[in-house]
Amino acid sequence: MNPILSLFLLLAVFFLPSDRLTRKAHKIHQRILTLDTHADAPINMVKDGFDVGERHDRVRDKSQIDFPRMKEGGMDAMFFAVYLAQGPRTPEGHAEAKARALAIFKSIDAALKKHPDLAELATTPADAYRIKKAGKRAVFIGMENGYPVGEDLAMLKTYYDLGCRYITLAHFANNAICDSATDPDGPLYNGLSDFGKKVVPEMNRLGILIDVSHISDKSFYDVLALSKAPVIASHSNVRALCNFPRNMTDEMIQALAAKGGVIQVNFVTDYLRKPSDEHRQALNAIRMAGVGRVVTPEMRTRLDAKEDSIQKRYAYERASVADIVKHIDYIVRLVGIDHVGIGSDFDGGGGVNGLEDVSEIESLTLELVRKGYSEQDIAKIWGGNLLRVLGQAKVAR
Repeated sequence: MNPILSLFLLLAVFFLPSDRLTRKAHKIHQRILTLDTHADAPINMVKDGFDVGERHDRVRDKSQIDFPRMKEGGMDAMFFAVYLAQGPRTPEGHAEAKARALAIFKSIDAALKKHPDLAELATTPADAYRIKKAGKRAVFIGMENGYPVGEDLAMLKTYYDLGCRYITLAHFANNAICDSATDPDGPLYNGLSDFGKKVVPEMNRLGILIDVSHISDKSFYDVLALSKAPVIASHSNVRALCNFPRNMTDEMIQALAAKGGVIQVNFVTDYLRKPSDEHRQALNAIRMAGVGRVVTPEMRTRLDAKEDSIQKRYAYERASVADIVKHIDYIVRLVGIDHVGIGSDFDGGGGVNGLEDVSEIESLTLELVRKGYSEQDIAKIWGGNLLRVLGQAKVAR
């Protein structure tokens, strides 16, 4: 954005009455296509009795996403994440992960078949625009953690055929593909594994976006060196603003942008603003509790209860919508408007003061308007940039 134009727009916005500003933001929000690249709705969708086609209570049902609230908030499209925590790196562990992943794909398919009037599967940018025009929600599918790939390259085609359009290569711990940014035992391969070096070109061939959120810095640079297509960070923030290994350094963001990629800012408080040491240690203990283990429903319930208790204890440290925009602003100043987007992490830890669930996403558009972003810029942030990259995902070998 031109600095002089930016200043002019900011001054103009500053002097707009708040109700007029809200109306302006609402009109922009309705016109543009809004896309969130990381939503953990399937965590609830696989639960008995949960219907994503019905409106749920955020607190009572521990749910931030359903089709009615997507419509209420003006959320046109979301990538529903097929997420699995890292378990044992064994043939048995990989077989179990594949079975669980396929069950999650099945739950998404069943929900879309049950509610064809509310939502539809999307696999291309054109799908997203067509489904929005029809007044429905577009559901893309991503996979968080390449653990269900195991060491079987053929699984990539299986997941692609089921609608998967990005894979986050790792999660909180190392897997068969690469090192994680947060494995307590440190790196296993010093970047991509030998198998991971086969995964990258195969994902390029199929047209599956490579997602570098959660992976180690060395793994990130290995991916950039191998990938012929732009890569994404589906839910990552700026390390210079919040020093955590899950976030990206300025150099990494610049390298991602130079390759044509996009970093999607997420809504997790402790990745937006640095929490106290005690808060971070408590959260990390919960996040790592299931690593390398099979997490039973009973164990998941205990961990969820502990996390709720921690969030209440440290509520005063919680981030706001303004903190999200600080990260967006930083990225725009660093690499330009074409390399930033939104990946909320709703139902997976995302949520800030003023933006508690998908029904409230217009508050982010309002804050962007307040900061002087144009409708064209906001359209890029809210989905245009990611859809551009998705259109470039498939490359010839």
